[in-house]
Amino acid sequence: MKNISLKILNFLLYTAALFLACNLYAAGRILSLPAPVILWISALSVYLWIHVFPVFFPLRPRTGRLKVCSDGCWLLILFLSSSICSVGLFLCGCFGLLSPGTPAANPGFWIINSLLAILLEALVFWNGIIRVYTSSLQLGIRIRVIGIACGMIPIAHLIALGVIIRTVTREVSYENQKILLNERRGKERICATKYPILMVHGVFFRDFRYFNYWGRIPRELETNGARVFYGNHQSAASVADSGREIADRILQIIKETGCEKVNIIAHSKGGLDARAALQLPGIAGHVASLTTVSTPHRGCEFADYLLTRIPAKQQAAVARAYNAALKKAGDPNPDFLGAVRDLTASSCLEFNKKTPDITDVYYQSFGSRLNRAVGGRFPLNFTYVLARRFDGANDGLVGYRSFPWGTRYQLLTVKGARGISHGDMIDLNRENLPEFDVREFYVQLVAGLKKKGF
Repeated sequence: MKNISLKILNFLLYTAALFLACNLYAAGRILSLPAPVILWISALSVYLWIHVFPVFFPLRPRTGRLKVCSDGCWLLILFLSSSICSVGLFLCGCFGLLSPGTPAANPGFWIINSLLAILLEALVFWNGIIRVYTSSLQLGIRIRVIGIACGMIPIAHLIALGVIIRTVTREVSYENQKILLNERRGKERICATKYPILMVHGVFFRDFRYFNYWGRIPRELETNGARVFYGNHQSAASVADSGREIADRILQIIKETGCEKVNIIAHSKGGLDARAALQLPGIAGHVASLTTVSTPHRGCEFADYLLTRIPAKQQAAVARAYNAALKKAGDPNPDFLGAVRDLTASSCLEFNKKTPDITDVYYQSFGSRLNRAVGGRFPLNFTYVLARRFDGANDGLVGYRSFPWGTRYQLLTVKGARGISHGDMIDLNRENLPEFDVREFYVQLVAGLKKKGF
């Protein structure tokens, strides 16, 4: 409540100060204020102060990026509120509602004042918009483009500005609360599991140094005490080949760290790859748990449909193009068609018969569901419709009946039109969803492994 009062006070004081600074020409004439040089210097000082320090209350964002983002948002709010007041003052002056019979009643006087106000307000706007455009992560390309496209369209530009302010305000608040939460529980190290975490990516992606497949999740886990490693396997290969790569990676981690075992968290096809790795000699004893997320354990029936409908010639052409591109990206021997075939329902049926669970390994699984096609980012909004036809409710790629595996299973759902997509489960778009905190989901997942002694 105290913080809300401070924000309201900040808004009122700074709006009034900015309004007077931008309209000092009119205020001085209307009020017949003396010492105009001192007034102009004072107004300029206040104006510059607002540019540099747009807020005064003590609860500040916890990082430099969030501070820039927050200050930019406040500048946009102040620009909007002060501009509305300036327009009101201009209209009152032009219609003679202020100081009738004085020089201030001259329309030409108000035009000069308005030109000065427009210039000063514009500088506030550009200061704010540059700050949020360069620091916000949640605006994304779409909102940024909308803001630019609507910038010169009356009414639309106000709506776009409102969307920008709302998005950035939520981002600052959301991220600040997460930082404060981690600071409060930092000493508990709730993700400091006995065995390190091995995160295994899905198909058609790789573990890159500058673009993490798992988004902001690994950093959140490490902040809370986890040791995180990555599979570093190829983006596309058969389950058997990927399984061998994962097995080699497990042995490498064991050798480098001296740990006895690892906890595997695998997404999508990575879950099948990890199950295949566990079948190889000498691997099962080095795995404490396997958590699969959005894994098609029973395959995707729409994949069977596509492979029977698309001519072999076209399939081979796509595979050649993909394999050539991934070789340049670092994959030694990518196999596009091998990966796709192993995701079919028919292939997974045979795989499950030949791949029994390991008795001493703890298995658990999670899945999610999109509520409507528009809830998914491209191409999941397209594949959702196809998957729904063959697999029913799905996350944009995998049907809900294909997710369950192991001792524990949970289907994650939320209310509203969006739902949770296949990509949302790995923070692919780095998007803050009000209904689902993906970073906290993984923190609690790993904390659960710690409680089980893994």
